[in-house]
Amino acid sequence: MDASTTPHLLTTAASLEAIYGPASDRSLWKEIAFLNADYQAFVQASPFIVLGSVGPQGTDCSPKGDAPGFVRVLDDRTVAIPDRPGNNRIDNLRNIVADGRVSVLFMVPGVGESLRINGRADISVEPALLASFTVNGKLPRSVIVVHIESAYFHCSKALVRSNLWDATRHVERSQLATAGQMLQGLTTADFDGRAYDLELPARLKTSLY
Repeated sequence: MDASTTPHLLTTAASLEAIYGPASDRSLWKEIAFLNADYQAFVQASPFIVLGSVGPQGTDCSPKGDAPGFVRVLDDRTVAIPDRPGNNRIDNLRNIVADGRVSVLFMVPGVGESLRINGRADISVEPALLASFTVNGKLPRSVIVVHIESAYFHCSKALVRSNLWDATRHVERSQLATAGQMLQGLTTADFDGRAYDLELPARLKTSLY
């Protein structure tokens, strides 16, 4: 995009810095190249992450969740993430085998801060590692092993502004389209969205792991 025809766009690091100024000392203290004891405890308490990756086809950002501690700290520079059954698009896995760069955002219900790690990932199907993540007698399809290059905790401002954990602000599910309704609106095929929604609870019970 031509900056001369769009003068209000910020297109250089200098233009960004002119508005935002320098990073605070505290924000720089937060970033370390490993997981210290506090950061490890945060990972072990988190039941929900967002995994970001990049590859030849673009970027991907995928949610993953399970019981707290489902992301395992192997050592202070390595974590392992079990990959459970999904829709088989495997966008993030395709990116990892092509590029390897990932970011992982950890969230803990009720906690304002979040934790981010950046690094490079491998995908393992080593039998003992898969077996160590068995749940209800079922193994993950693979395990994403992240080699940490930096770790950083975010302050609570975003969560405070969003009121994400405030139950009085939760949206009634009926205010938004159901999964079946969204799918039906996205296809011209003969798809029964109502039947999909009715079958979803039973399907989840058998397909989570």
